[in-house]
Amino acid sequence: MHDDTDHQISRIAVLGATGSIGTQTLDIIARRPDRYRASVLAAGSRVDALIELCRRHRPALAVIADTTQYQRLRQELEPLGIATAAGPEALADAVERPDVDMVVTATVGYSGLVPTIRAINAGKDIALANKETLVVAGEYITRLLRNSPSRIIPVDSEHSAIYQCLQGEDPDTVSRLIITASGGPFRSWSADRIATATAADALRHPNWSMGAKITIDSATMLNKAFEIIEARWLFDIDPQRITAVVHPQSVIHSMVEYVDGAIKAQLGVPDMRLPIAYALGYASRATNVSAGLTMAQMAQLTFEEPDTERFPCITLARKALAEGGNTACIINAANEIAVAAFLRGDIAFGHIYRAITDTLARVPFIAAPGFDDYVATNSEARAVAADIITHYKA
Repeated sequence: MHDDTDHQISRIAVLGATGSIGTQTLDIIARRPDRYRASVLAAGSRVDALIELCRRHRPALAVIADTTQYQRLRQELEPLGIATAAGPEALADAVERPDVDMVVTATVGYSGLVPTIRAINAGKDIALANKETLVVAGEYITRLLRNSPSRIIPVDSEHSAIYQCLQGEDPDTVSRLIITASGGPFRSWSADRIATATAADALRHPNWSMGAKITIDSATMLNKAFEIIEARWLFDIDPQRITAVVHPQSVIHSMVEYVDGAIKAQLGVPDMRLPIAYALGYASRATNVSAGLTMAQMAQLTFEEPDTERFPCITLARKALAEGGNTACIINAANEIAVAAFLRGDIAFGHIYRAITDTLARVPFIAAPGFDDYVATNSEARAVAADIITHYKA
């Protein structure tokens, strides 16, 4: 495992290499060949994009989860001396390779869970950009980490901000974690207007450039519910001491309040390269990662309470953490199905929350799930949600 006390090159596996976080991670790696090397690049189904990235970064191994794309991957990359593999199992196997020191999990949704578990069991460090891993199985992952030398360094901008604010502080002096939210594209919309929102409306995020799934989660504010759940496990803190606040400017990425009343905040432009570089550097700071904030950008910073009437998905954090067990796993699975249906135009925006609550009512609760229970819950909740939404009218 990489020892951050020396200056050897850190060998990195990038899962979700063709996505927004993955490509920005590779930009940072390419800028510092003296510090980083991309040893494994993995993607879901975008084979042409993966091939192009592999030509540029020359990893030892390329993995495509979609097995139907394998022949093309192999034909293009084997002449370059790049090994190839396909399928979810091959992707999970890749994180265990001896030429991997750190795993960047930048895949979307439930797909990040198994590779992260395998990486922890193999003692690899993890730059975690896949919030669903800790949402779905936070308690299970926390148990695994207790028996592994692995460290998880968060890449989500909010959790990276908290991580940075906690540096050098006694965890026992933390009073509260304050997670900021942009409010998404519908922050100023009425409930009636939100109900008729199209996918194109929801994908117009005011501040961040992200993939479609996470952009929709931002519009429903379920991403903020997920971030509260993730923070509970990442920072081992009572859920009652985690709050969310809407901060439309996205300048303050999150805050930590201490027992003496002081609040530390991490500020920066909305650029994911900042938290990515901080994670790759094991909480050290690289030079010239992003533009600095201007006085104009800091001139007006405003805050609002989240509106749970217009954005009921944010309330699902409290439900998931209060009930525990497989509740969050059900929520995540139903949401993935519902978001995909909304993006296809099959259901209305308001049906996303309804699909989640309807699925929760139908999938059995498991109080102390093991790994097999998470797998079964995820499968069942997806099937239930897919059936439920066929009865909705878009």
